[in-house]
Amino acid sequence: MDSLSSGPVAEVLKRLHREAEAADAPLTQTYASEMTNAEQAISQIIEAETEDLAGLYHGFAGNFLSVSPEFGRFLYMCARSCKAKRIVEFGSSMGVSAIYMAAALRDMGGGRLIGTDLEPGKAERAWANLAAAGLDDLVEFRVGDARETLKSGVGGGIDMLMLDGAFILYLPILKLLEPHLKPGAIIIGENAFSEASGYIDYVRDPQNGYLSLPLPVDPGRGNEFTVKTK
Repeated sequence: MDSLSSGPVAEVLKRLHREAEAADAPLTQTYASEMTNAEQAISQIIEAETEDLAGLYHGFAGNFLSVSPEFGRFLYMCARSCKAKRIVEFGSSMGVSAIYMAAALRDMGGGRLIGTDLEPGKAERAWANLAAAGLDDLVEFRVGDARETLKSGVGGGIDMLMLDGAFILYLPILKLLEPHLKPGAIIIGENAFSEASGYIDYVRDPQNGYLSLPLPVDPGRGNEFTVKTK
């Protein structure tokens, strides 16, 4: 039986999804009349205010903006299908998506997940949530600008990359980690609807060594599924 079906992981995820819905409801309602979802609205704010990402994201310190249960299970399945041993996540927030991916590592006998977040308070809460799920021994969180915290490397080849932070940084982060991506590595770009970032054009160009398509999971949220082909 997988870790998502019962036990501490399932219980912690159920609690966190309830907390996320309550914490993000006001933000979603604020933008409901203008945008498809809160993340899309925030993407526009980020594009307009790129000089102070730390200050901007501090304003969302209490928001989860996390993956849905369906998308979380999809992440778990991706990690299992590619037999991931090393996963990197840009933008870990409260650790919900990290729990899904770390659970896959646990169910396959172990591995390493390196998470990043710009907001220290979120990293602390993410760590506590991973510990409650019994998965903290598989995870390392790096706090700060991922362009700096990931510059020193991740200790080996990457089997899976989850991009779920500031959308305008998806392409710079991908290029930073490209030397470490294994052939066949899976890259998930959540809410990758920011055309200004150049990310979508880059991963959909086969000459760059990728094959990429929009995901039907959580349709309308701009999720992108990419495979490293060489």
